[in-house]
Amino acid sequence: MQVESTRKQHVHDMWEAVAGGWDEHAAYVDDRAAAAAARLLELAAPRPGERVLELACGPGGLGIAAARLVGADGEVVVSDVAPGMTAIARRRAEELGLEQVAARTLDVDDIDEPDASYDVVLCREGLMFAFDPATASSEIGRVLRSGGRAAVAVWGPRELNPWLGVVFDTVAEQLGRPIPPPNLPGPFALGDAGRLLHLLEAGGLADVIVEELDVPLIAASVDEWWRRTSALAGPLTQILASLSPQAAAELDERMREAVRPYETASGVEFPGLTLIAAGRR
Repeated sequence: MQVESTRKQHVHDMWEAVAGGWDEHAAYVDDRAAAAAARLLELAAPRPGERVLELACGPGGLGIAAARLVGADGEVVVSDVAPGMTAIARRRAEELGLEQVAARTLDVDDIDEPDASYDVVLCREGLMFAFDPATASSEIGRVLRSGGRAAVAVWGPRELNPWLGVVFDTVAEQLGRPIPPPNLPGPFALGDAGRLLHLLEAGGLADVIVEELDVPLIAASVDEWWRRTSALAGPLTQILASLSPQAAAELDERMREAVRPYETASGVEFPGLTLIAAGRR
């Protein structure tokens, strides 16, 4: 139990350490995830006056969009394991005059909220980082009211998301060890649609659907893509910072070679695939 607690704290600290990068690139994160956000909101359909919980909120773009739907009589709680992330999300909401947005530090594995306290739960690109996805799915079901809706997005299979898969492969080749480590949750942990559906059903949701959504990543240059990716990819940021100048230069050369198949006349274009899942309590 102590080992698991230590690993959890390590992951939480890792996301806290990259909060500044997510703040800097918040507008890009929103643009990158716009299609997924639109579909999540369409499926969960927050209504005026309802109470919404966003888990693993990052800079809070999805929760902010939900706040506009629930209106001044509703409430949106943006939450994350990293207090730095929730502070960013809350500040962005305040700057937009959205007083119905509150911020809390919550863990998707153990949501410190009462039973049946939300009409909608949203989680974009966060459930796959749960240490126990089955428990996390049950927690989502627990905090939903009867008739409440949940919608989540996770990354599809690694091989269908080379915008990040090639990074992990290249860094692993450079370091001689798997990235992310096998004892930690990673971005592609829930890339199997059947498993995702089963988890949500077992967590207490009914009428669960799972869809695929193409989400290509387009950047003006390899440098632009790499700057953003290295700033936002929590498991990588600390690793990259620890490299010697020589190792960093070698990694840069490897990375550029790995990305070459995705270069275009106007920059770089990677395919990407998100799984969108939704159900009701």
